Amino acid sequence: MKNITDSFVSLVRWSFAGSFGFNTDILATNPINLSVVLGVLIFFGKGVRASCLLSDLLDNRKRKILNTIRNSEELQGGAIQRLEKARARLRKVEREADQFRLNGYSEIEREKLNLIKSTYKTLEELENYKNETIRFDHQRAVQQVRQQVFQQVLKGARGTLNSSLNKELHLRTISENIDTFEAMAEITD
Repeated sequence: MKNITDSFVSLVRWSFAGSFGFNTDILATNPINLSVVLGVLIFFGKGVRASCLLSDLLDNRKRKILNTIRNSEELQGGAIQRLEKARARLRKVEREADQFRLNGYSEIEREKLNLIKSTYKTLEELENYKNETIRFDHQRAVQQVRQQVFQQVLKGARGTLNSSLNKELHLRTISENIDTFEAMAEITD
């Protein structure tokens, strides 16, 4: 313990401004100390256990590493399988989405055409209704004008007849009409 403390104390006292040099004390350098200790252990038989122990430790570590690699490869294989399944599901979903999209577009086009046809039909019906309404209003207007003209003509004819007809002329017109009707009746018999 004292050697360890002395080495730390000597480090503290070591001047940083000193020169760089090689440690020529072979026993103070770590690689040489370790090789001597291992050599002594191996030489006296305790090294057999140590080398077996070291060999066992290395074998255990190697087995653990190999197991870890094997487990990692198995996990990688499982992950690759899950990835392929997920990609297959993604492709399937993308195909279905494309199909829905195409169906949606065709349905939209079909509805658009139906709406256009319906609109044209409605416009045609409205045009026919408008034409019928115009025709009816025209006929009614013509009928009203005819009635007004006929009433005006009748008023004018009454006025003319009343002013120009006297009793004698009136009787003579009636008797000529009666003669005309009798002649017509004889022809038809």
